[in-house]
Amino acid sequence: MKKFFTHYLHLVREAPFKYGAPVLVVVLILGYVFFGRGGSAGATFVVSSGDFREQVSVSGTVIAANDVDLGFAANGRIAGTYARVGQYVGAGTLLAQVENGDLLAALAEKRAALASLQAGTRPEQLAIKQAAVASDKAKLVDAITAAYTTCDDAVHNKLDTFFTNPRTDPKLTFTTSNSSLKTTVEADRFAMEPVLKSWALLVARLSDESASDDAVQSQKYLSQVMTLLADSNSAINQGVPDPTVTASVLSSYGTTLATARTNVNDTAAALTSAMSALTDAEKSLDLDLAGSTSLDLAAAQAEVENARAALAKTYVVAPFAGIVTRMDAKVGEIVSPSESLISMQSAGVFEIETFVPEVAIARIAPGNPATTTLDAYGSAVAFPAKVVAVDPAETVKDGVPTYKTTLAFLAADPRIRSGMTANVVMETGMLHDAIVIPAGAVGSKSGESYVSILEKGTPVNRTVSTGPSPALGQAHILSGLFEGDVILLSPAP
Repeated sequence: MKKFFTHYLHLVREAPFKYGAPVLVVVLILGYVFFGRGGSAGATFVVSSGDFREQVSVSGTVIAANDVDLGFAANGRIAGTYARVGQYVGAGTLLAQVENGDLLAALAEKRAALASLQAGTRPEQLAIKQAAVASDKAKLVDAITAAYTTCDDAVHNKLDTFFTNPRTDPKLTFTTSNSSLKTTVEADRFAMEPVLKSWALLVARLSDESASDDAVQSQKYLSQVMTLLADSNSAINQGVPDPTVTASVLSSYGTTLATARTNVNDTAAALTSAMSALTDAEKSLDLDLAGSTSLDLAAAQAEVENARAALAKTYVVAPFAGIVTRMDAKVGEIVSPSESLISMQSAGVFEIETFVPEVAIARIAPGNPATTTLDAYGSAVAFPAKVVAVDPAETVKDGVPTYKTTLAFLAADPRIRSGMTANVVMETGMLHDAIVIPAGAVGSKSGESYVSILEKGTPVNRTVSTGPSPALGQAHILSGLFEGDVILLSPAP
């Protein structure tokens, strides 16, 4: 039997991946039976160094790789449900929706506006804008002509009745209490004659194309006329009646001048309005000719995206391919974003969720291979897997810190179902040329580890130091044992 134990260690050292823990258990049982019955010291084990797998054994639960509860992102009344429990659906499949006719219309409107900007202004629309500009130019020409005619009438036919020799040597026909004002008015009237002559020449050569520039110059002429009329009104108000120009005559002068000023003010307002209308029409035409700017297009595109996002909130779609596991949505029911009415999980793709104790987590890393058995099929049926994720934060289980570790099956298997209990052995590395013995052979006294060695048939306790257990039921001896030592599988007290 001792040769059998030695042979097992040789197998582990030469082919550690071919012979595993189950063989060790059988060996220990046979050794115990043999030595327990025939030897006075109890079952023994011959120490031998070799290569050993490092393993972490834990239990876990099979879960779907993707498992999600779904709900609506917007309030509303459910308009339709399109899947049933147990039905397989592809990613993006519409599962349910709330009423959304208004949002569909809004999206269509935004898309039409964007398409219009992208297409540019139609020729018919440009023709309308061009006609509007031509019309406003003609109106401006009329406004300039009317302004000149009104001002010429105000000066030559109304204001000049207060002057002698108004066009060559203008003198007021009445006296005023303000002599300097009288001098100013007479000088302004003298200066006005060449202004009116220049304005008459401008009107004579006036055209639609020059109307904008001529309107600006006409406003300057208008301002000079209005100033002359205002000063003349002040002079009348300060006029001194005499036998020639009585108070009644001065009053009639005031009435005549008030009419002239009103007419001039009205024509000035009409000119300003015509200029503004032409400016607006030209700007509108220029915008249409230039087409939409990148900012306009970007803004219109953003409005389309906002409308599309609002519409998307009325739908519930499958985020991945899988099986519908819950469908509580009912047509006509009022729902809110806080409710979850639909659930689904991925089909055929499963993972294992385990919680590894703190003492072992340092050896676990994504990519570690693993072997899994499921309680439903017994320990004889193994399913290969690998570690895919290790949570960085702890999860306290029964008061003990653990770390959630997720493994993925390497192949889909119809026998695997969500919720099954899994027994997982994760491979975390190799110990080379190491001494590994059954964990039960190590005892402890006063905080020190020891093993019982047979020396000439007598058990002698020897202190040893141990490292992390490479696998369930094994102890890694760092010092205190040597190859060839015979130890008791149950240490002496």
